Amino acid sequence: MRPAGQGGGGGAGRGDSRSGPGAGPIGVARAWFHSGVAAFGFLTVFGSPVVPSPESLSWFPFVGAILGCALGSLWWAAGRLLPATVAAAVVVVADLALTGMLHFDGLCDSADGLLGHMDAGRRLEVMREPGVGAWGVAAGASMLGLRWVALASLQPSLLLVAGLWCMSRSVMALAAVSLPYARSDGGLLSVFRASEPSPGSRDVPAASPPALPPASPLMTRMALCVPGIAGAVVLLEAWRPVHGVEVLAACAVSGVAVVMRARRAIGGVTGDVLGAMGVVLETVGLVAATLR
Repeated sequence: MRPAGQGGGGGAGRGDSRSGPGAGPIGVARAWFHSGVAAFGFLTVFGSPVVPSPESLSWFPFVGAILGCALGSLWWAAGRLLPATVAAAVVVVADLALTGMLHFDGLCDSADGLLGHMDAGRRLEVMREPGVGAWGVAAGASMLGLRWVALASLQPSLLLVAGLWCMSRSVMALAAVSLPYARSDGGLLSVFRASEPSPGSRDVPAASPPALPPASPLMTRMALCVPGIAGAVVLLEAWRPVHGVEVLAACAVSGVAVVMRARRAIGGVTGDVLGAMGVVLETVGLVAATLR
């Protein structure tokens, strides 16, 4: 935030009216826009990496839908030029490239930490280590293989991929604010828990936009959950009205299963667990879409 009167000659009065967190609709719109930019920079390889904020979570479903539309369009185009198996492989690789393997990395780390025989403290240490163990390799290979086979077995559909990718990011956002955080020493997910950056924090750029007015936890969760999940339901029902319900049910079961395992193993969730949940949800949804 720029202090009143700073920034050029003349126009101090205009500077006063436009500064501060409560600078009216323009200030709120600017903060909302910057939170969207941060969400795109965080979830994709596009744009410069920006420290995300709690408000960025509300953009997660939209970013997921955009990614799904891009991948669905690529799937359709590749399917017209290439054999189904090759087109499916192109989509799987493109997803890894567009997301910078962010969620896939979380899947591998979570598999190493949650599936082995260790106490909770050791599980969290393993999930923070840069290397990948046997559980991580097995989980990553399994998810990639299932995605490839499922996509190769289906007719290209933008609606299906957009709905699943929107759903996965919506569930990630909801879980980030509603489930207990497993780490007590900070971490990626803790960024989304604070209502605003700490004064003088070195992790947040000095020129970061003003935070949006704080909302109650219930309002925040509804704002994160309802639009994104409702949009995903509409997309999947537009894909196939009856079959879409089966896919939604499979997604719900898979997401709950990952959360239950994390809470039992480490007492809550981490950023890695949310990434793993997104990958598992998308993959199970694609497999469910192949049911006859």
